[in-house]
Amino acid sequence: MKSEDTPFEGGPMDGRVLPVLVGMTGHPPKTYRIPVPDPDGGPPTVLVYRREPRDARGGLRFARWKYTYDPTGRTGSDRKWPWSKPDRPAAADPDATPRSKPDDADG
Repeated sequence: MKSEDTPFEGGPMDGRVLPVLVGMTGHPPKTYRIPVPDPDGGPPTVLVYRREPRDARGGLRFARWKYTYDPTGRTGSDRKWPWSKPDRPAAADPDATPRSKPDDADG
């Protein structure tokens, strides 16, 4: 597989450059998650970095992308597609009757 040296900005990885695998389109993943083990044996902390376009210097772009630290650690994208299901409320009414086909007696 092909990889591209990609710089990281912000957070604990600030200033580091890592080889990141690129897909068939030549783009690295939109989010890069780095699990950091807990020294006390607890669950690992996950650092989340988001892909952003890198500024062009001198017209040539060797590394086209950079990763910027996301301290919120959001798991999904902010994009909402028209065919996506709407977000469900936290507590749905358990006594609500589910929607179904009308009975034959209804006409």
